[in-house]
Formats: sequence, C-alpha cells, structure tokens
Amino acid sequence: MSFRLLKKDPSGARLGELTTPHGKIMTPVFMPVGTAATVKAVTSEELESLGAEVILGNTYHLMLRPGEKVIEKLGGLHKFMGWPGPILTDSGGYQVFSLALRRKILPEGVRFQSHIDGDEYFLTPQRAIEIQEALGTDIAMVLDECTAYPATPEEAEKSMRLSLQWAMQCLEAKKREGMLLFGIVQGGFYPDLRKNCLEELASHNFDGLALGGLSVGEPPEACYAIGSELAPMMPADKPRYLMGMGLPEDIVEAVGWGVDMFDCVIPTRNARNGQLFTTLGPIQIKHTEYREDPRPIDENCSCPVCKKYSRAYLRHLYLAKEILSSRLNTIHNLHFYLELIRKIRVAISGGRFAEFKKEFYAHTRIRRDS
Repeated sequence: MSFRLLKKDPSGARLGELTTPHGKIMTPVFMPVGTAATVKAVTSEELESLGAEVILGNTYHLMLRPGEKVIEKLGGLHKFMGWPGPILTDSGGYQVFSLALRRKILPEGVRFQSHIDGDEYFLTPQRAIEIQEALGTDIAMVLDECTAYPATPEEAEKSMRLSLQWAMQCLEAKKREGMLLFGIVQGGFYPDLRKNCLEELASHNFDGLALGGLSVGEPPEACYAIGSELAPMMPADKPRYLMGMGLPEDIVEAVGWGVDMFDCVIPTRNARNGQLFTTLGPIQIKHTEYREDPRPIDENCSCPVCKKYSRAYLRHLYLAKEILSSRLNTIHNLHFYLELIRKIRVAISGGRFAEFKKEFYAHTRIRRDS
C-alpha cells in the first residue's frame, strides 16, 4: 500500500502518509498548481523553502507545449523544472470543461483545437496515460469529463458513465511501475449518481480517489452538500483528493469531511491580482487605505515577505505593475496556505481539529455555515 492512515481525529479529519517514487507526502496536503511546468512567479527552490511537498502539472498543457517527448528526452518533468519532490498531473479532464468551445467529446476521447495555434489534438484515455508516463509523474489522474453546471439528470448520468468507461481504460493502459493512478468521482450534483460512480471506482485497484466536477459555477452550498456527503464514503485506506476547491475555509471544512489532498490556483492567481490572505481574512492590496501603511501583510505571519516589506511597498509594486509584485504576493500566499496545512496537521495530531476549526472562524472575517 502506498498510503498509511496515521491518525483519525474525532471530527473525522485524517493524518496520513502517501509514498511516491519521489518521496513521502504527509497529508492533509496542499499542492501548488504548476500547470505548465512552473508555479507562476516562484522558483522550485522557493517552493522547497516554503515547505511545499508536492506540486501539480497539467497533461493537456504540457502535451501542447513543449510536448511530452521533449520533456521525456530531457529527463522527465522533475528534472525539466528542477523540482525534486513528487508531482501529480491532472489528465486534461478539466480542459474538457473549460475549453468547451474548442473541443468535441466522443466515446473514444476528446478532440481539442489548441488554444495556442489552432492545431487539432485527440486525447484518449490511453493517450492521457501515455503522456503522464512520459512526463514521469508520480501521481497520474484518469481522463474524465468534468460535468458542467447545471446539468439535467440525464446529462449528468451520461457524463458519469463516460468518465467511468475512460477510468477503466486508463487503468488498463497504465504500464509504468511505481506511478500511482487515481480515479475521479463524477456525477454532477446528483448524490445517487455520485454514489454509483464512487462504488464502481472503489471496486477497482486505483491508488486513490478524487472528487471532481466541483467549483464549476455551482452555488457554494451545493458544492459543500456533495463534498460533505461523499468524502466520508470514499475508501478509508486510500487518499481522498478534492480537486480544484481551495479557499482557506474550503480546506478547513473539507479536512473535517476526511479529505486528504487539495489543489487550487487561488493562492497564486489571486496573488497576481493583488489579493493577499491573512489570519484575519483576505485583503486587496491596491486599496487606498494601504498607501502609507507600514505594517506587514499579516503581523502574525513569519514568511520572508512579511519579515521585510510593508503593505505600502507592496501596494506601490502592484499599482506600478512591477514583476516583483507578483513574486512577493505569491510567496506570501503560498506560505499562508502551507502554514494553514501545517497548523491543521498539528491539530489533528493532538486530537483537537474541532477546536482548531472554531478558532479559525473566530479569528477571521470569513464566515461559513457548517
């Protein structure tokens, strides 16, 4: 087994250890998103110093540019981007959703028109696995159809059945020893469809399961309803991955459902747009109130940015459109997320996650009914 459950908190939160070819990952874990072989605005060395344990890449984007053969020839994705730790690669399933105007879904796979040069590509389940094996990924995801919202029961079931078919084909196509393969639970926002999909995937030899098809335009309450019901039903002896949901409160809530793994572009994308996360809630650094503010972003933060730079300086960089703005903001936001995960692990280890959750909401301006 590649996953060991080390402790379960009375709340349902879990502490675990996932073993991969490039090292062990402690869970819960947050994976910074490095879609095109880079986590935007930061180096691999900076990610290591911040405490990142695993990062995420994208099969579709790397297939288009520079191409998986180029990366394979240069020693694989780890060597290519100078990242020594584990890498998880998404299969391209999210692009089935996000590039709806540039793709056609067929029973055999997805025909894409490249958003870069208009060239046509056909991504099948077998091809998705072939690409991920060429990249040298540690954790591969099956090709799935990320069901749009809203969808009728008939549309959601058709999408779910296709995703199951592709998942089985991915399992059959996998050849590389050591590479872990995760199945993805789909079914839209229909609990019965989700449960059927989960039961079918759980009956096969996947190394972990993920909840996909969330954060696709649905109201937050619908997303939380599905996640909180499905996550505890996922196999207890395998890692549970919640794909694409990543506000700080989302992570805190989902850890309580028993989720182990998270990824999201929010900390990096929002950093480039001037939103910075703090223990009191997010701030928008461009606001006039920070023009002469000598304080750090967060007086409770120990990141290198908060140790040295003021809100006034960061506001200046952002308004001047300096490259350094994106770099410093990203370093801070990633530190905030990774520190949040570290605090969550300590709380679970001490059997006090429920108390931690109360403290989290007591100190932040964010409010979430749960």
